[in-house]
Amino acid sequence: MYELCFVGLGNPGTKYDHTRHNVGKDWLIKLSQTYNLSFEAKKKFESSIATSHEEKILWVIPDNYVNNSGSSLKKIIKNNSLEIQNIIVLHDDLDLNPGDIRFKINGGHGGHNGLRDIFEKTGSKEFSRIRIGIGHPGMKSEVNKWVLNKFNPADKTSLTNGFNKLHEVFEVICNKDFSEAQKTLHTS
Repeated sequence: MYELCFVGLGNPGTKYDHTRHNVGKDWLIKLSQTYNLSFEAKKKFESSIATSHEEKILWVIPDNYVNNSGSSLKKIIKNNSLEIQNIIVLHDDLDLNPGDIRFKINGGHGGHNGLRDIFEKTGSKEFSRIRIGIGHPGMKSEVNKWVLNKFNPADKTSLTNGFNKLHEVFEVICNKDFSEAQKTLHTS
């Protein structure tokens, strides 16, 4: 049985690579390179998956759109006897500045439709999240366009710094020392 499951939210297809909405998926792929992982498409899970840490950790990239992420997670949970508390979702967050990261245990969806879909389809909010800041366009009417666009050069620098900070504590997260990870990630 898997001890942890990391899920990187993002839309399928190369046209969405490196857009703000795909930062969770992009960072999960980048983290997986540290462990030389290769993802395998699994249609029954509507996802591409990999394992690490002697097959104790499952890595998941849903193959469906962000707003339908719950469909993949429901199948992953059911077919792997996973406890929802052992799932950590990496996702974009409009309420944080680009590159800022927060490790959150449980809680609401904060308006994120992918998280909302996971709540609805799994029936639970009791999973952790790695919230990755993408900034806000300033007006609610601009959000849909904003999340589907790529980052500007200044944001890319902030994102690189944020990723490096997450990379630094990733093994701490893998060891389930979440409070230690929070201390590092939440400190400027």
